[in-house]
Amino acid sequence: MKIKIRVPDWMLSPGVMTLVVLTLLGGIAAIVRFIHGIGAISNLNDAYPWGFWISFDIYTGVALGAGAFTMAAVVYIFDIKKYTPLVRPSVLTGFLGYAMVAVGLLVDLGRPENIWHMIVYQNHHSFLFEIGICVMTYLTVLLFEFLPVIFEGLHFDNVVHFFHKWLTLPLVILGVVLSTLHQSSLGSLTIIEPEKLHPLWWTPFIPVLFFVSAVTVGFAMVIFESEMSARAFNRSIEIHLLKDVASWIPYGSGLYLLLRFGQLAYEGKLGLLFTSGNYTIVFWAEIILFGIIPIIMFAQKKMRESPDGLLYGSLSVVLGLVLNRFDVSWIMLGGRIFTTSGYVPSLPEVSISVGMVAASLLVFRYIALHFPLFVEEEDYHDQHVAYREASQAGD
Repeated sequence: MKIKIRVPDWMLSPGVMTLVVLTLLGGIAAIVRFIHGIGAISNLNDAYPWGFWISFDIYTGVALGAGAFTMAAVVYIFDIKKYTPLVRPSVLTGFLGYAMVAVGLLVDLGRPENIWHMIVYQNHHSFLFEIGICVMTYLTVLLFEFLPVIFEGLHFDNVVHFFHKWLTLPLVILGVVLSTLHQSSLGSLTIIEPEKLHPLWWTPFIPVLFFVSAVTVGFAMVIFESEMSARAFNRSIEIHLLKDVASWIPYGSGLYLLLRFGQLAYEGKLGLLFTSGNYTIVFWAEIILFGIIPIIMFAQKKMRESPDGLLYGSLSVVLGLVLNRFDVSWIMLGGRIFTTSGYVPSLPEVSISVGMVAASLLVFRYIALHFPLFVEEEDYHDQHVAYREASQAGD
């Protein structure tokens, strides 16, 4: 007797199979790291104690997850309900981003069974302690923010109603507070490195710069995720909503540039802008990608109403942010830019991070295909009316 096993169609996609392979390779590298130690797979050294994992998984992952708290604040705190269709994908993206941060930190530290030490043996003078507690708490908050989508897909209507009536707003407020704390304090970690970090990047003002840039890239990630999801799942793009979100980005980028150059002027560092060799090139690459290009693009109505304009403008912001976070946490440390005495990440290091991204994409795809992640505005309106009527009936 032959038993036929039917493989789901979605698993046969070359793209999906590629993501599965990348996830497995990253998992294997992580297992090797836990068994044989960090030296078995990493090129980290005493001059570069922070490498690719910290830059990509933590510094970048935290910032790129900012779309969750920015859009949740817009919809639930500022009560601009028309942007509600953008919240669910943003919260899921934020949750996956922060999950990647948590896993990356466990791989970097290497003793996940001792994670409870941070909770019990608290160092209240450490920014790292504050970041760890905030990230752990915010990851839990994001999970609870997203649970209504899971319960709705499982048709647990009473549970969904309970979340919307009693939990959504308190969770959003808590999430915004936690995000504000750790987005800024992540930059505070660099304050102790005035002699290691290049003067163009080191400043005691960096927590403010980190927060402003995180809010700005949060809006860009909402656009980028919406664009990519629409192309991947053959959905229509919410141009009428995304063009408004895009119009906010020039203000965020402009404020960042104003603060950035104002900080350099106040600290007497303007002379370094054109006299720092390779550092000058990297600095202006950040400024052009994160500030100048999106300001020029999104100041034009036709670019805000173009799918390609939205995609490339938001991508420019994201790349500028990624470059900045890599600079402050890795590239500009030690006074060298990829010299022979510097640090270049090993292939297993990169494979672990790539594997986590691949796993996140697989989870996003599964949820998008099996749960109501993307809901039309009319459906949101009908649900809102239904929840309101049920609440009034209950009262």
